[in-house]
Amino acid sequence: MSVGLVGDHGGVSTPAPPKSRYALGSAKNLVYSLLAVLGMVAVLVLMVPRVNSVGGPPVDIAGQAQDVHQRTGWPIVVPEGLPSGWTPTSVRYVRVTDGFMTWHVGYRTPSGTFVAVEQTKDPSRAWIAAQTNRAPKEGTVEIAGRSWDKYVRDNKVQNSLLSVPPTGSGELATLITGTASFEDMTTYVKALRPVG
Repeated sequence: MSVGLVGDHGGVSTPAPPKSRYALGSAKNLVYSLLAVLGMVAVLVLMVPRVNSVGGPPVDIAGQAQDVHQRTGWPIVVPEGLPSGWTPTSVRYVRVTDGFMTWHVGYRTPSGTFVAVEQTKDPSRAWIAAQTNRAPKEGTVEIAGRSWDKYVRDNKVQNSLLSVPPTGSGELATLITGTASFEDMTTYVKALRPVG
């Protein structure tokens, strides 16, 4: 009668098979695995196309301008014939400060700054203060046959030009504002044309 080892189940147990050499986990195997994974990630990154810039949907200035002009009868303006490199960024007709409906058309300049025209009827002082970002008035300039009040806010770059007709004239107050230089704003003003 032979004597065997008694296992947990009351039977004879056999010795466990030797562990695989891969289960021992040497540092060398860890480095090889890591390099393999990084190589696969690098291949995937190189294969996936990347976008250089993300643009929004095209801005339909002409279509929205015609719609607003027909609905309101306002003599709104849009820029026409701007030099190469000017890109439309936004167009809207919305209610803003003090409930004033405001026509807005924004552009990015060739130097990467922004400029917009904002128009409303008979604006309040609060509307002007909000749209110019409470910048102080710094004199007047003549551009395209009109007199414009010049506003400059230094600590948060925003330049503005404002032309306000007499109250009740039926004309719109026109504000040119943004981070653009006054030189670019002058180019923008000269390109503005009435809709319709």
